[in-house]
Amino acid sequence: MDYTLVTGACGGLGGAFVNLLAERGEPLFLTGRSEAKLAVLAGALLEKFPALPVLIRACDLADSASRQALFAYADARGARFSRLVYVAGVDIQKAAEEYSEEKIVLQARVNLEGAVSLAHEVFLRRSEQKLCELLAVGSMSASTPMPYFALYSATKKGLEQFWVALRSEVKGRAKATVVLPGGIPTREDIIENIKSHGWFGRVSALPPEKVAAASLIAVARNRRRKVIGFWNKILYGLEHLVPLSVRLAVIARIWSKTQKDAF
Repeated sequence: MDYTLVTGACGGLGGAFVNLLAERGEPLFLTGRSEAKLAVLAGALLEKFPALPVLIRACDLADSASRQALFAYADARGARFSRLVYVAGVDIQKAAEEYSEEKIVLQARVNLEGAVSLAHEVFLRRSEQKLCELLAVGSMSASTPMPYFALYSATKKGLEQFWVALRSEVKGRAKATVVLPGGIPTREDIIENIKSHGWFGRVSALPPEKVAAASLIAVARNRRRKVIGFWNKILYGLEHLVPLSVRLAVIARIWSKTQKDAF
């Protein structure tokens, strides 16, 4: 059977993708950090959609052995993949000097290494019935270097560049799209963070349901890159007209006011 693999399935944005795909009746392979939360999510889905094929498997995306175990589990059940939705990300925000080695490794591996690894493994197990879709959730934060959000911005830029290059490599065999949303108010710390960024932070933020819907449309159309949201498109265009030194100064002033480390 062909499944959509959704990472971060128990989170706000991951859950929005899951709900949209479940309403379509698409078989789901859900992963996240907690087996217990995945079980609760699967139970809720099957209560609402009794005939929906659902597989669950916890996975530490920062760990190679855990990722390989995820696909060994899939192989044992004969699972193939029609789509990857890579939602998982670590959005730690603070000065680089305040990171621990553990948090450096975690953010770099989940945001980039894990995405590259899963894209590779899903592509090798892609559906034989239709073009596989490889969807990565990037970030508007990748559009410019960001003091106090430096590692997140850098890993999301790496993700974007990998996905754009990958699209050319898999042409005719799969679709590959990276989407660039702004803030998504899915946790209290993120909501407070969005507020701290002022007027533009608020207007550029979109609910997870809208981001998920726009993302699925973009990958179905095989868009290379999709900036999500009217104000984000304006910002994306204007950023390249502003000198980098000015951008860095403005971002440093705003982003240095708050920290978030939910992992």
